[in-house]
Amino acid sequence: MSARAWQRIFLGSASDVEIDSAGRILISPELRQAVGLTRDVMLLGMGSHFEIWDASRLQENESEAIASGMPEALQDFSF
Repeated sequence: MSARAWQRIFLGSASDVEIDSAGRILISPELRQAVGLTRDVMLLGMGSHFEIWDASRLQENESEAIASGMPEALQDFSF
C-alpha cells in the first residue's frame, strides 16, 4: 500500500476536539471503537507526542516486547 493510502488511514479520521473546564478531551465513540479503547486507558508521553492505549492492550504489547528481547540498537539506551 502506498504512503499516501496510509496517510489517509491514519489522518483521515482526525477530528477537532474541545477541552472541557477540567482539562479533559472527549475521544469520539467512532475513534474509540476503531482503536479498541475501553474504559481503562493509558496516556503515554513519548517525547514529542502522546500515545493513548487501551490498558489491557498496552500490557499485552509490553509483555510481547519484553519476551522478544531488547533490540540491539537500544542496548546502550539511557535517559
